[in-house]
Amino acid sequence: MLRLLLTVFLLSVAILLYGYFQELNPGSVSFRTGPTTAFDLSPVSLVLVSMALGALIVTLLVGARETKHMVLNWRSARLRRREEKVEALYREGIHAFLSKRTSEAMELFQKALALDPTHAESLLWLGNIYRSEKNYPEAIRLHRKARSLEERSVEVSLALAKDLEDAKRFEEALQTLQDVLKLDHANVTAWMRKRDLYIRLEKWNDALEIQHRLMKANLSDEDQRAEATLLVGITYEVGRQFLERGRPEKARRYFRGAIKRDKRFLPAYIGLGEILIHEGKTKNAAEILEKVYAKTGNVIVLHRLEELYLEMGEPGEILRVYETAIQRDPQNSVLKFYLGKLYYRLEMVDEAYDLLSTLERPQDQPSDFHKIMANLYLRKQQMELAVEELKKALGFKKRVVVPYRCLRCQQESAEWSGRCRHCGVWNTYVALPWVDRSGSEPLRDSGPAEARSIPYQGIASPFETV
Repeated sequence: MLRLLLTVFLLSVAILLYGYFQELNPGSVSFRTGPTTAFDLSPVSLVLVSMALGALIVTLLVGARETKHMVLNWRSARLRRREEKVEALYREGIHAFLSKRTSEAMELFQKALALDPTHAESLLWLGNIYRSEKNYPEAIRLHRKARSLEERSVEVSLALAKDLEDAKRFEEALQTLQDVLKLDHANVTAWMRKRDLYIRLEKWNDALEIQHRLMKANLSDEDQRAEATLLVGITYEVGRQFLERGRPEKARRYFRGAIKRDKRFLPAYIGLGEILIHEGKTKNAAEILEKVYAKTGNVIVLHRLEELYLEMGEPGEILRVYETAIQRDPQNSVLKFYLGKLYYRLEMVDEAYDLLSTLERPQDQPSDFHKIMANLYLRKQQMELAVEELKKALGFKKRVVVPYRCLRCQQESAEWSGRCRHCGVWNTYVALPWVDRSGSEPLRDSGPAEARSIPYQGIASPFETV
């Protein structure tokens, strides 16, 4: 009711005002809308019409703006709902993956990407899953797409580098890691990955340069120790590579560098001996190896000395070394076994028999031990015992024990080398059949498996002559 009365009042006031101003402004104004059409309006009517048109235009503009805002708000709300759904699928995918439900995680990430193909996090995780399933082309495709969306993402670039490395596209992986370092030059992870690739490619000089840089990084004490031991192995490999290329002076420098960092690093000592042998200084090499054995007590050094002295035609010298070592450690079964084998090799049948027949044997004796004993019994005309030993050798149930074993991965090898071919760790081989604990602690794993490692030819298998 109040609104009706107010409306009537306002209309009455408007009519009175219109009449008042109409009397004050008599006459008319001709308003043409075309060449032949025109309207006559009083000045007051013209003013009112103008005001009405202005109000209409304002109303239309405001309406258009509000309509635009409404459409934009609707689109924004729709995008927000889609983003919320994508994020929910992404979170569920991560939860499924961490719960080992890989297939479900893949479906969830794929649904998220169907809603938003530019969702970089889903691309990253889905690519990681494909890599874990060895589908490297798809992993590379997804991670490259993610990197195109987030060019400055270190995480995405590192994932792409891992895809390329696992796909054995090493040069591309190196380039990707270099791109990461352009974004973040102090990224330790990228430097480590690049170094590991150089190790895998046996680019030892490049790996050594990076390793020196990593030694200056702000790492924990444990990581510093691991990197320091890895530095020893890489330094040794640089020297070994120079020795292979016929550059003994440079090789000597790196071998000594490795020994300076680790006094018990056997491969470098062996390398120094090999340099002297290549230079024709066999006596000097033998003297150095004897000193190394006195310092390390490592049986592998004796294997090299045995081959060296026999090549020099001086079997008495290696017999002296063995006998002196046993006098210092009379309970050492390893030394006694190899001395007995040396006696057998030199046709010193009685000495070999006297030593090996009284030897305290390990529970699982190597078949070669039984072969030696069988031959000794044959020469002693003890046929029944010889047959018994041959039965043991031929009926050996387990695999034949070879002379060297890696302490880290337990892989066995018929030849000694400075680095395990299987796990890629340096200074880990010990002599069998009794485990020789005289070697130093193994160096940190450098990463790639099935590492190529070239043995020094002078260290032959101790069982080959049986």
